[in-house]
Amino acid sequence: MHENRQTIYFLKTERLGFRPWTENDFDLALELWGNLEVTKLIGGPFSEKQIRDRLNQEIVCMSACGVQYWPIFTIADNAHVGCCGLRPYKPDERIYEIGVHLKPEYQGMGLAQEAVLAVMDYAFNSLSAAGLFAGHNPSNEASRRLLKKLRFRYTHDEFYPPTGLNHPSYTILAGEMSQLPGEK
Repeated sequence: MHENRQTIYFLKTERLGFRPWTENDFDLALELWGNLEVTKLIGGPFSEKQIRDRLNQEIVCMSACGVQYWPIFTIADNAHVGCCGLRPYKPDERIYEIGVHLKPEYQGMGLAQEAVLAVMDYAFNSLSAAGLFAGHNPSNEASRRLLKKLRFRYTHDEFYPPTGLNHPSYTILAGEMSQLPGEK
């Protein structure tokens, strides 16, 4: 699905644009979080009500905290790719959780790394984050590889209620960003 209106992105990479979710984005949310390939390792499948609730949670998070898992689109044709963003993890310590969900047809093209690097840069340089937290389903080998490549450090296993599993969990601190692939 392509955006019909002129899209204004607050964050861009070479191939991707980020903008906030709006109340009019249920169709995009349904395409993403209604896809079992996207949600099978994060507690899915999800009902339409659960997807609407998730969309509303993202909008509320943006309003209250200035962050969310933003929808991302291709710059070339405004195709909806998925979402990538932040949510408060330890707000008193300025630590955010970072995450990315891509539709299957956009996986395996380096877009997850491109999106996560952009959000990391935004977190550290625009939001003055002290650190980032990330976790993944123990079966999600692609997420494990990405976090390792981006030099997140494994810290512990953390229980994730939607899956009922302990998820490997990682952190990276602000000063470690300069050592990342593709960074100066």
